[in-house]
Amino acid sequence: MKLSPMLILVLGIASATFLVIVALYVFFYLKRVSKHESKDIESSEKKQEEVAQKEDLIIFQGGEDLTICDILDAPGEVIGKSNYGTLYKALLQRSNKVRLLRFLRPVCTVRAEELDEMIQFLGRIRHPKLVPLLGFYTGSRGEKLLVHPFYRHGSLTQFIRADGNGECYKWSNICRISIGIAKGLEHLHTGQEKPIIHGNLKSKNILLDRSYQPYISDSGLHLLLNPTAGQEMLESSAAQGYKAPELIKMKDVSEESDIYSLGVILLELLSGKEPINEHPTPDEDFYLPNFMRNAVLGHRISDLYHPSFLLRNGRDDKIQVTEECILKFFQISMACCSPSPSVRPNIKQVLRKLEEIVL
Repeated sequence: MKLSPMLILVLGIASATFLVIVALYVFFYLKRVSKHESKDIESSEKKQEEVAQKEDLIIFQGGEDLTICDILDAPGEVIGKSNYGTLYKALLQRSNKVRLLRFLRPVCTVRAEELDEMIQFLGRIRHPKLVPLLGFYTGSRGEKLLVHPFYRHGSLTQFIRADGNGECYKWSNICRISIGIAKGLEHLHTGQEKPIIHGNLKSKNILLDRSYQPYISDSGLHLLLNPTAGQEMLESSAAQGYKAPELIKMKDVSEESDIYSLGVILLELLSGKEPINEHPTPDEDFYLPNFMRNAVLGHRISDLYHPSFLLRNGRDDKIQVTEECILKFFQISMACCSPSPSVRPNIKQVLRKLEEIVL
């Protein structure tokens, strides 16, 4: 069939119109896809920027050599674990320094606003007998790391339990460590506008350098933890024998509860024994371990210090020790461990009496 010129013209125009419509559709479709892709890229870049912004390192006095890469790439050795975090001994490659890194579980910390404020506060605290906070790292996933110096002689617990050369028997070391701890605690209780309660004072949290100088660690750590994690920390301390008796009913730690914990540490130093009851009986005084309670009731002060204590110190110690010195030290310790918070001495009184023993 032969098509008329008019029909051919109409079909040509229709075809051209269809092609133009298809071309326009393809053009606008591709433009719209390109626009969405551009938005997705911008959104992805924005999210990456937000993640990068969340990763942060706050540096305090003494931590000027810290970098994020150094902290994250440092080979670490786990030296302590708890419900709220993990403690690592880490070698920072660039500075070749060993540091303590304390990882805090995100679910155990307080809200970000409170945390930032407390970190800034704790980072400013400086005293010769306190372990300083050198830096604080916040990761993109909410992980948090506190950076502290590392002390090669380990904790006071290790010093008392595993000392093989008799250094823990020396009266000069006992006095040095006791007075050092008291000075650090005095700064926490009286050296700030408001008293800082340690809340978890125990021999594991006293670190020693090569000269057996003590440094109190974990100062104010409970301020960074939410109520549940903070209470778990307190219960852990109770299980180890450092919890003041009034905290059975009261939940808030205080200067008086810190003093109680200090008294237990002093008795631990004097006796070399752990401050826990291995086989407690229902009717015993829960706030004193068996060996301490029996020594008090029987007035056997000799039960509270190491065998050959006087003989060893009479021979080779720098400070002369007598039974009178030991008795005074014991009396200070027991006053700190009084079951009634109101009759415990404050930290200034404790420090003054300890210094009087040495003089």
